[in-house]
Amino acid sequence: MSGPAAARAVVERIADVVRSGHRLVQAAATLPDTALRTPSRLPDWTRSHTLAHVAHSIEAYTWLLRLARTGREPGPRADAATLSAAVERDAALSAELLVAGLRESLDRFAAEARATPAPAWDRLVPALAGWRHPAWYLLLRCLRESETHHLDLGVGYGTGQWPDTYVSWALDDTLATLRAQGFPLASVEAVDLGRRWPVAARGPSVAGAGHQVLGWLSGRLPADALTIDRPAPDLPRPPAWPQPPLPGWGRVGDEA
Repeated sequence: MSGPAAARAVVERIADVVRSGHRLVQAAATLPDTALRTPSRLPDWTRSHTLAHVAHSIEAYTWLLRLARTGREPGPRADAATLSAAVERDAALSAELLVAGLRESLDRFAAEARATPAPAWDRLVPALAGWRHPAWYLLLRCLRESETHHLDLGVGYGTGQWPDTYVSWALDDTLATLRAQGFPLASVEAVDLGRRWPVAARGPSVAGAGHQVLGWLSGRLPADALTIDRPAPDLPRPPAWPQPPLPGWGRVGDEA
């Protein structure tokens, strides 16, 4: 990832992350403590759990950015159990402290991204789930984190508010992985974006607005709004989302 076009793309993606994070913080700031303790759209999580999860996920992405920039681990890395405990702890914070922590996490990520030199964006970093990806993919992961969980808050932010640039990237990313996994879906069409993705040699074809297709693939919407070329029961159930990225940068330990 080099050259003027790549540099512009990084600047644009950082701006996307900042705007998305700002929308999420603004929405969270309108919720009093009582509203934060109510269920989110995620099973077994309140809205405060959802916001705490976003804040700690973005802190993990900032840790990976620093690793890419310096080539050294910036202190101990929190494992899955530690992150889960931190989410439970912070979910009990007051609305003021929870929103402030989220804002600070987003600000740190943006500052670290702006300080990352061009050569560092191509360095592979290890996701906690065990796969590797270039540092630039953290910008997209952060964008997905804030957009998806903004919807999960259940405060009126729907898939129709997802930016087209985010929807296009997330569909590219998700459908590339499903294609490699042999997911039995012949094709997907995002009619509003003017795009179509072949997926497999067999299976139904679906069409709809890009945000509706992504909402279904991400488990956030039923398939009701989609046009399907065969009876609905024949539609395969999408796997847990998000899937590991492709073209496939390998798993941790592959380099050994």
